[in-house]
Amino acid sequence: MLGKGVVGGGGGTKAPKPSFVSYVRPEEIHTNEKEVTEKEVTLHLLPGEQLLCEANTVLKYVQEDSCQRGVYGRLVCTDFKIAFLGDDESALDNGETQFKNKVMGENDITLHCVDQIYGVFDEKKKILSEQLKKYPEKLIIHCKDLRVFHFCLRYTKEEEVKRIVHGIIHHTQTSILLKRLFLFSYATAAQNNTATDPKNQTVMFDTLKDWCWELERTKGNVKYKAVSVNEGYRISERLPAYFVVPTPLLEEDVQRFQGHNIPIWCWSCHNGSALLKMSAPPKEQDDGVLQIQKSVSDGIYKIIHRPPYEMVKTEDLSSNFISLQEIQTAYSKFKQLFLIDNSTEFWDTDIKWFSLLENSSWLDIIRRCLKKAIEIIECLEAQNMNVLLLEENASDHCCLLSSLVQVMMDPHCRTKIGFQSLIQKEWVMGGHCFLDRCNHLRQSDKEEVPVFLLFLDCVWQLVHQHSPAFEFTETYLTVLSDSLYIPIFSTFFFNSPHQKDTNMGRESLDTQSKPLNLLTVWDWSVQFEPKAQMLLKNPLYVEKSKLDKGQRKGMRFKHQRQLSLPLTQSKSSPKRGFFREETDHLIKNLLGKRISKLINSSDELQDNFREFYDSWHSKPTDYHGLLLPRVEGPEIKVWAQRYLRWIPEAQIPGGGRVATMSKLLEMMEEVQSLQEKIDERHHSQEAFQAEAPCLLRNSARLSSLFPFALLQRHSSKPVLPTSGWKALEDEEDLAKREDEFVDLGDV
Repeated sequence: MLGKGVVGGGGGTKAPKPSFVSYVRPEEIHTNEKEVTEKEVTLHLLPGEQLLCEANTVLKYVQEDSCQRGVYGRLVCTDFKIAFLGDDESALDNGETQFKNKVMGENDITLHCVDQIYGVFDEKKKILSEQLKKYPEKLIIHCKDLRVFHFCLRYTKEEEVKRIVHGIIHHTQTSILLKRLFLFSYATAAQNNTATDPKNQTVMFDTLKDWCWELERTKGNVKYKAVSVNEGYRISERLPAYFVVPTPLLEEDVQRFQGHNIPIWCWSCHNGSALLKMSAPPKEQDDGVLQIQKSVSDGIYKIIHRPPYEMVKTEDLSSNFISLQEIQTAYSKFKQLFLIDNSTEFWDTDIKWFSLLENSSWLDIIRRCLKKAIEIIECLEAQNMNVLLLEENASDHCCLLSSLVQVMMDPHCRTKIGFQSLIQKEWVMGGHCFLDRCNHLRQSDKEEVPVFLLFLDCVWQLVHQHSPAFEFTETYLTVLSDSLYIPIFSTFFFNSPHQKDTNMGRESLDTQSKPLNLLTVWDWSVQFEPKAQMLLKNPLYVEKSKLDKGQRKGMRFKHQRQLSLPLTQSKSSPKRGFFREETDHLIKNLLGKRISKLINSSDELQDNFREFYDSWHSKPTDYHGLLLPRVEGPEIKVWAQRYLRWIPEAQIPGGGRVATMSKLLEMMEEVQSLQEKIDERHHSQEAFQAEAPCLLRNSARLSSLFPFALLQRHSSKPVLPTSGWKALEDEEDLAKREDEFVDLGDV
């Protein structure tokens, strides 16, 4: 009993302090110096990376263990990352094939990934700043990818503690200049090693040819033209060097107002309608200039209203959509659900999980984004209208919605290359301020808004609901979100193409110096080995059939409805809310009030939208046609792999979607084997190929949060907290139920 209470942390009660005190430093235990040196792990530095400070005899706690056990090692800080080098690191690597990042180790944190740093003083947790009078006994680092690291400095020399704490705080909180980013140090030191992958066919949209190719692909070249009027950024530093405008639009009109009030083409629908975007002019202008701009805008509207152009519907996103402040506030609340310090805290918050989740409003914001995208699609597809997205700089909501619309309408954007090209076109060349929105320079917390992460979360909802329609997996989306904070790739570290080009050394006075060759995140071979990259590709992706229409019609997949929040399977009645007639009385009473706002929202949809939405969902899904998500409250879910992957208690050993995927892959391999035997008999030259990632075999050994959490690496012992049971029964009843506790540590 006593031992069990110690391991589990006593449930929700605070564990008593141990009475035994050791006066021997951990390093003094090793009598053989050779034995110590053999266990030391070498610090691997990237080209251009420099060691700044380090501390020895640091204890890294195991997060899920409330007894505060851990691993001793060395904590270092470089100009690229914070890294912990454990003494028994080799013991953790048990030979299993793992999903490893070649750039970042398991215990590495890039300086840009640090979200908040806390110090523990006499059992009290406080946020640390550079003005320190006393140095903490423990260091807690919260990361933007939702990892939580605990380091004990009690056995470290005082001088080393001061050096490492001050170094980490200084290099993660002090604002820096753009040229001081590690991106430039790495590019300068690795100029000969930054050759791009020849297999990477992502369209970068940095040439006029790329835009002409996209126009031709979408059949938009009849009504729209690619222009080079901004070549060298002569007109606007916010616009890319090349972009697409309506054919009748004169280049003089583009030049006159630095690209403002000019409809810029995003994508063309199969019926001829198009999605456009336009940035509003600066508000601080005199009446005369505004009057001239209004007359020019009226002229432009008349041009695109006349045949062969369709009618235009304007969506003012600055005033009629979610504000950036709402997104920032919602995510700040939402991420706190996953920044868990220990097992006890997890089980304490588990009881009020649904309340905290709803109060964050993050899932509701995702639903509103998807709903707005469907409204735009209805105008393009059903009403055959052009849609003009209007925003102050056309670089936040315009990027988000235009990308979502294209993912839902264009099957090319659901392939890996197509999706990467879409991000290049709408986000990178579209001028999304990654530098400010990710706060890479740490200059303004108010500007830090996770708009791109919101987009990835919306795409994940589509991947979750319509998995066979996407060539990439949720693991691909997760590692893409992690790449936001790795400063060796240029993709997410500039505010505009102009800012990138002017900082690549092209304006250097030294004629012998070459422009820096910056890596893009789309070269996945930099981060992952070929076997690991297999997990980024969906083996269940339904490739476009080469059969005729008559044959293809009979082979369409019927959409399989997913499990709905929280426990029951949804029948998804198109006219009624989720919990009406489908859920038992008990769950309705417990959760009805909590999610009533989300359920009723589906009844507020406009009639034409409702008809379009219901009509699509009443038919079998064509995975190479239009794709619409379910937007009712229970259908919008938490992206578990990204948000829960570092919480051992949230894992399902041998279960979850990973287990289902593993079984499906086993069936695919069996089908492939049979197909090969048939082909041998018929002497067929081409055999059906379906290669299953070797990492997904043996599902019994996998966690539901694979590949980021492996069952053998964590021993999770979930015990419901006493505080939770007290609300339901007294302590005598709790003692009687002691034998019902489930210990998963030995599974």
